[in-house]
Amino acid sequence: MLNTSRWNRLRRSAAMASGMLLIGLSSVATAGPTLDHIRQTGKIVLGHRESSVPFSYMDADKHAVGYAVDLCQRLAEAVRKKLDMKSLTIEYLMVTPSNRIALVEEGKIDMECGSTTNNAERRNKVAFTVPHYITGARFMVRADDKATDIVGLEGKRVVSTKGTTPLKAIERTNKERVLRLTIQEAADHARAVEMVEKGESDAFVMDDVLLYGLIASRAQPEKLKVIGKFLTIEPLAIMLPKNDPEFKAIADQEMKRLIVSREAYAIYDRWFLKPIPPRNTPLNLPMNYLLRDFWKYPTDQVPAG
Repeated sequence: MLNTSRWNRLRRSAAMASGMLLIGLSSVATAGPTLDHIRQTGKIVLGHRESSVPFSYMDADKHAVGYAVDLCQRLAEAVRKKLDMKSLTIEYLMVTPSNRIALVEEGKIDMECGSTTNNAERRNKVAFTVPHYITGARFMVRADDKATDIVGLEGKRVVSTKGTTPLKAIERTNKERVLRLTIQEAADHARAVEMVEKGESDAFVMDDVLLYGLIASRAQPEKLKVIGKFLTIEPLAIMLPKNDPEFKAIADQEMKRLIVSREAYAIYDRWFLKPIPPRNTPLNLPMNYLLRDFWKYPTDQVPAG
């Protein structure tokens, strides 16, 4: 668990160590297993989520949409140009919090376009490009709940999604602070929200930006609210295969270009400030200071947590 000041110190150190961040790579080789496979098959497979609003989810027509999906499409186009291919077919495969890492490891997807936290444990199995969002875990409760922070949830039921960092964080915090919470697991975000709505759980702990997105997508959003301080600080990034530096170099270079050119800011505004599907309502979430600060010197390097 990191406080914001420590996060900023570590983040700046990582940015300085990476060097030449804004210039990017002058050239990128086109060898490597992922690029070879893409060239041979003529397609790139993007993993997407079902209900990670507004990062990656299904619209009313069952199409994959979202902020991370848009960014992945830009990265796919960068791959097409680098390989000098006339066309590149994008295929989409829905993933879950519990299988997303394995699907990248097994080569079933080339990029995971969602809301996945870049942390040390996951970097043992996969790679990440430059973070596209920095958030922290907080709590969703029913609007009539009197709790305003984690202390108010003492002795209650708290659900999180299986295979996520907030689940591990709440389990650790529960033990350290002896909160006597009953920790529950849900298969996906949509089910966790439903559990809170139906009174099967008292709170859903997850990245706060996802909680706001999920609330906005509900039929009665006024019946839910977000409470508490950040339980964690989470750098969210597109997940890539490990030990494939050529493919990762293309992704990193394009992410840095999108940020420096401010194209990434326009994509952000589209999904966080303007009306989005399926209810055509805006989240009204301006970019937070953590992401604004991080993007001043964009890098794939994040603190070791």
